[in-house]
Amino acid sequence: MTATAPSQNYGPALAVITTVFFMWGFVTVLNDILVPHLKGIFDLNYTQIMLIQFTFFTAYFLIATPAAKVISWIGYKRTIVTGLAVMGCGAMLFVPAAAVPSYGLFLTALFILASGMTFLQVAANPYVAVLGPPEKSSSRLNLAQAFNSLGTTIGPYLGGLLILSAKVTSSTDLQAMTPDQLQAHRLLEASSVKLPYVGIAGLLFVLAIAIAFFKLPVLSDIEDPSHHEKVEGDSIWKHRALVLGVIGIFIYVGAEVSIGSFMVPYLSQPDIGNIPARVASGFLTFYWGGAMVGRFVGSALLQKLKTGPVLGTAALIASALVLISILTTGKVAMWSIILVGLFNSVMFPSIFTLAIEGLGRLTGRGSSLLVMAIVGGAVIPEVQAILADRLVGLHAAFLVPAICYLYIVFYGFSGSKQPARAAV
Repeated sequence: MTATAPSQNYGPALAVITTVFFMWGFVTVLNDILVPHLKGIFDLNYTQIMLIQFTFFTAYFLIATPAAKVISWIGYKRTIVTGLAVMGCGAMLFVPAAAVPSYGLFLTALFILASGMTFLQVAANPYVAVLGPPEKSSSRLNLAQAFNSLGTTIGPYLGGLLILSAKVTSSTDLQAMTPDQLQAHRLLEASSVKLPYVGIAGLLFVLAIAIAFFKLPVLSDIEDPSHHEKVEGDSIWKHRALVLGVIGIFIYVGAEVSIGSFMVPYLSQPDIGNIPARVASGFLTFYWGGAMVGRFVGSALLQKLKTGPVLGTAALIASALVLISILTTGKVAMWSIILVGLFNSVMFPSIFTLAIEGLGRLTGRGSSLLVMAIVGGAVIPEVQAILADRLVGLHAAFLVPAICYLYIVFYGFSGSKQPARAAV
């Protein structure tokens, strides 16, 4: 990664971009509230309800490459503004989805919302990583991601308060309703998502306008149009740390989303927390709050420690905590799975910065591959859902994220090491 001019003050630009990180964190985590809410409304099993995450994160895979092309055409700033506007349109679609109500339309709204978020991810992550001295890139991205985690910390509390019903209607009660009663029930319950998502849409549009008028610095190292041309003798696939990092992002996001998605039903189980879904959503705040605290701490630690070993150690502890939760019940199982969030904290920004290190002119393309890998959030929760529904039950199905973290251990300690040659 090429250093930017040290004399320039990038603080204001970094502060502005962190608001984008906050918003996409806040919006993403609301999926964990939608999972139990829509599950109850439409009487879905775990495999069916995980279509929420499958649809949402599939957008990353499909839209990341077009987003990279858009960056090459209009630059990082305009791509960020475009992403916020598309997200706002997706959020507004929740109103007709709730008015029908239609699970398919909810999934369509989520796909559009995630498409806009993909533009943000492809543009904002490498922009922050290059916005200053290269040796501090991991620390800087951890700091920006800490504000992303602030959004994911606040989201479950507000989402649970505004969206989840205090009284959960059982599947048996739903099946006993007449068609008219069932439709009336669905309309009533679905209506609770309208106000939150209209408010989110408004904030996204305001933020898009504000950033459009803010003068963000042009980073010639990655924004010069000539940098999007093919580099003679080089290929994105020759960079081992990037290729293994793409797998790392796929695995990590899948594990994090699996745990967050199943947290509310998991804590509600009689042998774990034995608490209502609305109360369990409050504990989800501790999971994402741990990630926020960890990223602030990680940003400070990475000023002095090497990124790879910090990443590997965090992943090893996360895997151990998930295994403890699988092997126990009650409060131990409950708090060990919640505590995983603290060690998730440094993983995404650390994998990302290790993967794009030394890419130079290939940074944009490398970033799009890493963002495409976020599709792990679509695939791995579905794998866990199938295990939970058909084979081992929800408790034992957490073995999936436990195994995922072991790959991150490998990447942190070995797979992320750069070869002993000059970076491009």
